[in-house]
Amino acid sequence: MEKLKVILASQSPRRKELLKYLFDDFDIITSNIDEKCDASYPIDKRPELFAVMKGKNISEKYQDSLVISADTMVLIDDIALGKPNSKEEAFTMISLLSGRTHKVITGVYIAYKGKSISFSSETLVEFYKLSNEEIFQYISTDECVDKAGAYAIQGKAATFVKSINGDYFNVVGLPIGAINNVLKFFLK
Repeated sequence: MEKLKVILASQSPRRKELLKYLFDDFDIITSNIDEKCDASYPIDKRPELFAVMKGKNISEKYQDSLVISADTMVLIDDIALGKPNSKEEAFTMISLLSGRTHKVITGVYIAYKGKSISFSSETLVEFYKLSNEEIFQYISTDECVDKAGAYAIQGKAATFVKSINGDYFNVVGLPIGAINNVLKFFLK
C-alpha cells in the first residue's frame, strides 16, 4: 500500500506538535491567502471559512496528499480576538476575557484526492478575575505574541483558567480528537 503523504497547511508550531499525535511524518506548506471576507459573513463561521480558503489553496496543488488546515478564533461579545499587534492590544484582550467565559472556535478543512470536508469545533473557556498586575506580568513573558486572544492555554495562561467546556486541544489550535474521528470515515 502506498504511504499516505500528509500536509499541514499551517505554520503554527502548536498545530505541528498536535498533529504528531496523529501522524509521525508530514510536511508543512503554508498558504498565503488573504484572510478577509464580507463583513456580513457570520463571525463564528469565519474560522471554518479561512481554514477552507487556506486548505483549498494547498490541496489544489497537492491533490494526492492529505491536506489539513485550521484557523482559530477567540470570540467574546461577538467580538473576534485575533493575534494582538501590540502589548497594549494584548492587555485589552486579556482584560476583556478576565472573569468571563469566551468561545474558542477552530475551523478545520481536510482534503484528499478530490474529496474534502470542513467543520468547526467550539470550546468554552472561563477565566478567573485577573488583576492588572497579573495581566502585565503575563504580557511581559511575550507568550501572548502570535496567539489568538493574546493567550496560550498550554503555557502560563493555564493559571487563568477557571473552567473549560469542550476540547482542550481545540483551544491550543487543533481539535485532534475530532480530526481523528473524521479521518476514520473520510479515508475509507
